[in-house]
Amino acid sequence: MPMVTVSGSPAPVVPTLAMAFFWLVSLLLSSLVWFIAVKASDPGNKPLQKGLLIFGVLFSVLLQEAFRFLYYKLLRKAIEGLVALSEDGCSPISIQQMAYVAGLGFGLMSGAFSMINLLADALGPGTVGIHGDSQLYFLTSAFMTMVVIFLHTFWGILFFHGCETQRWWEMAAVVLTHLIVSGSTFWNPLYVGSLIPSYLLMFAMAAWAYVLSGGCTRNLLQRLQGQQSETSPQPGS
Repeated sequence: MPMVTVSGSPAPVVPTLAMAFFWLVSLLLSSLVWFIAVKASDPGNKPLQKGLLIFGVLFSVLLQEAFRFLYYKLLRKAIEGLVALSEDGCSPISIQQMAYVAGLGFGLMSGAFSMINLLADALGPGTVGIHGDSQLYFLTSAFMTMVVIFLHTFWGILFFHGCETQRWWEMAAVVLTHLIVSGSTFWNPLYVGSLIPSYLLMFAMAAWAYVLSGGCTRNLLQRLQGQQSETSPQPGS
């Protein structure tokens, strides 16, 4: 579970839960805007309703990223206050750690709501695929939820790094890839059209976030070799 990586200390748990709350607020606002737009339109106009659905997804993504930026500003002020109050002039948690836990909080709450919607569909009535639809709905939805959780974590690292270094193109890359992943779900029920691009972007974002966090290929290989030596059987055992 990703939460294990932050549960060892109370310092990262608080910003993780706070970021999850920020995601909930962004969801509430975007849902309110979409609900008003649907109620104010003609429900019998199918092209219009599809356009409103696309608008709702795009608006939700942009609002989430706006809240991510707002949370960065809030954390920046909090870190400055912690540094001013500390005796050694150091913050108990770095901005890199903040970026990780913020992205994790975003991802966990997004994944939780995705699973709630999935479980609501599973209540029935009927059987998946009984009308010729894909029987892989629940499996692919689970894989999509997992990739979104990881992507939000990596996006948090990239976004915060872009804010810290004023590399606006890194922030723009996060927003663009978020739009691509969310927009790819419109290919469903052709699940290959959404899963494959999303996982490719996840691996690319993971490598990018790893490099920005100070990692390199040599350190990764050394760590993997160290884990292999620890798990390999010792002579005479």
